[in-house]
Amino acid sequence: MSADWKLRFQSGLLRCWPDTLFGRLAVLLVVVAIASHVLALSLLFELRPEFGPPPGLPHGPPPLGSFPPPPHHGPPLSGILLEMGVRLGALLLAAWVGARWLSAPLGRLARSTRDLTANIHRPALRLEGTRECREAGAGINQLQQHILAQLEERDQFVAAVSHDLRTPLTRLALRAESLENETDRQRFGQDIREMDLMIRATLDHLCGSADQEVTVHLDLTSLVDSLVSDRQEMGQSVHQAQPHDKAGLAPTPKIQAQVSAMRRCMGNLIDNAVAYGGGAEIGVEEDAKAVRVLVSDRGPGIPADALEKVLRPFVRLETSRNRHTGGVGLGLAAVSDIMRRHGGRVELSNRSGGGLQAALVFPK
Repeated sequence: MSADWKLRFQSGLLRCWPDTLFGRLAVLLVVVAIASHVLALSLLFELRPEFGPPPGLPHGPPPLGSFPPPPHHGPPLSGILLEMGVRLGALLLAAWVGARWLSAPLGRLARSTRDLTANIHRPALRLEGTRECREAGAGINQLQQHILAQLEERDQFVAAVSHDLRTPLTRLALRAESLENETDRQRFGQDIREMDLMIRATLDHLCGSADQEVTVHLDLTSLVDSLVSDRQEMGQSVHQAQPHDKAGLAPTPKIQAQVSAMRRCMGNLIDNAVAYGGGAEIGVEEDAKAVRVLVSDRGPGIPADALEKVLRPFVRLETSRNRHTGGVGLGLAAVSDIMRRHGGRVELSNRSGGGLQAALVFPK
């Protein structure tokens, strides 16, 4: 029975407790005002001087013909200053505690929203705090579900388009093989391969932005070692820079990432470095603020005014429009998209002496 009474009492208090920011702020101000006045009155009574007869004289009314007692002058100046200081201190303390109390749900909502921009597949936000915060969180959860539904529809659309485009392309390739003229057969085959490359790159870019691969605790140094070994076996001039951190020790940084997405991200940068610079150097650096994967080459570099533009989809700097050397214009865009989904960024800069350096930055 006592437990039931306690539960009813708690539920009654919760029903009476304000559920909005306005209501809680009003309660806070009332409590602060009452508390400051109680403290001030307590100090005034404590500091009030007590008047009485001089030492050695009896208590009671003054004798007939004696001088009246001195007038009451109130509390001393020190008491007034102390009272004002106590009030001010109580108000400041209550303001600080109240601000923390009222802003805590908003802070949690802001952090959860930032996490959502980095990972759209993260769990739904917890609905807690004041009514305004709960309503905002519910709206964000609905938006997340709407975006996930759109991404799923896009994945289905891309899969259907991929099938519909590759089927006639395969038929064209088979018919091209039946051509008697060797020159025509080679030209048709080359055009078909370029079309297949464009379709594959476009579909990979569309699917990559909605990739639902599971994130794991990834060792970047091991991944770089694997990529370098694979490229060297393919005969490419790819080397690993001597790993170091600010203390001169070999770092072993680990991040939460999607393995296939990171391999594709670094692979695109290595492909660009090999295609334009003849080779690539890749390394890992770590400091107190971030972990960086650096891919460098000694190619022609990129004009300074185009360093940001090349990260957009279908942007190519070559005027020849040669697919063999210029690609489709999605490699760096895919890198930027993958890094953005992992909460990082890609930074491009021209090297002194020629060449380009691409940095994958993972903030800590």
